[in-house]
Amino acid sequence: MLDMDVIYREYADSVFRFLMTLCREECTAEELTQETFYQAVRSAHKYDGTCKVSTWLCQIAKHLWYQELDKRKRKGTSMLEESMVSHKAGPEDELCIREEKMDVFKKVHILDETAKEVMLLRITGAFSFKEIGEIFGKNENWARVTFYRAKQKIVKGR
Repeated sequence: MLDMDVIYREYADSVFRFLMTLCREECTAEELTQETFYQAVRSAHKYDGTCKVSTWLCQIAKHLWYQELDKRKRKGTSMLEESMVSHKAGPEDELCIREEKMDVFKKVHILDETAKEVMLLRITGAFSFKEIGEIFGKNENWARVTFYRAKQKIVKGR
């Protein structure tokens, strides 16, 4: 039997970081993190131990994120978010940083869904290739190859 209090203390931050890589909205990530653990409590009896607890939780979180995307599509909610800008930079620097970030995210956005998720998990979520592979039910090498290919597409501008 799973001790959900211990699991929450141990994995809440990782699940939150994972969701931040997907939605890039702190408020949404917090709500989905709470919902992830609620769903985990409801379905703890179904956890069979074939994967790590963190992988199981991230799979739940990813599923909830997809549900959120579906809701937003039906409502027509805009997914654009302001880029985070350093407070130390001057106005010109802020503009350059914003334009560079926007350019990178536009290129990431045109990738297929799997490549996009792998890129965001690796870059902003600080997940290892092994963890990314587990989240997708694949191996570490698959995650590395997917990341490398996505990076090459971005560099080439495709």
